[in-house]
Amino acid sequence: MDLSIVIPAYNERKKIERDIKDASGFLASNHLAGEIIIVDDGSKDNTSEIAKKAEVPSGVKVQVLNDGNHHGKGYAVRKGIEQTSGEYVMFADSGCCVPYKDTLLGIDLIKKGECEIAHGSRKISGCHIEKPQNIYRRICSKIFHWFVLYDMKVPAEFTDTQCGFKIYKGDIARQLYKQCQTDGFVFDIEIIMLAQKAGYRIKEFPIDWTCDPDTRLSPSRSSWRILKDLLQIRKSMSRK
Repeated sequence: MDLSIVIPAYNERKKIERDIKDASGFLASNHLAGEIIIVDDGSKDNTSEIAKKAEVPSGVKVQVLNDGNHHGKGYAVRKGIEQTSGEYVMFADSGCCVPYKDTLLGIDLIKKGECEIAHGSRKISGCHIEKPQNIYRRICSKIFHWFVLYDMKVPAEFTDTQCGFKIYKGDIARQLYKQCQTDGFVFDIEIIMLAQKAGYRIKEFPIDWTCDPDTRLSPSRSSWRILKDLLQIRKSMSRK
């Protein structure tokens, strides 16, 4: 298996078929032996049923996971990565905000030996933003970024820790996510800190990105959960 693609989904009935179509089309057009793992995080709509019926090119494997409960994005990504078998592993947010062709940039960085983990970034030179976030979300993003830099001590070289487009060496992804304990939105921060502690190199690459206003994250409703999770990560990492 060349590439495993994990897509976390929560109430994504309107998007999931296109997600699978774009991901499977990318694998087929680039002659990659691949699998797509949809992790339905307890959706209340028929996301899983639509995903199971999606048509894909021959040779592309699609697996749909759903235990019926809503846990959080971190949990969904972790459970998906646990099931992967690819030489390379990635996760991508539902909604196709980033074209799958950009995956090749990240894989190339890893193949060249420049890093073990490649993060898509919306905030470095070379990016193309088709549709930006609204001003409220941009302000919230800046506050969050400031907090993880100065309180969590995440290096400033990481410009976009929450971008939902990340690629890993497969064995390293499975190792790191096995250790990750964060079920919510900020699991990326724990993975970054675990990776740094283990000595793995992370490099960002520019992506094309279009904002999807139909997001499952509400900064106003989730702020206390996010803060709680960040403080728990800091406490947990200080003990390791």
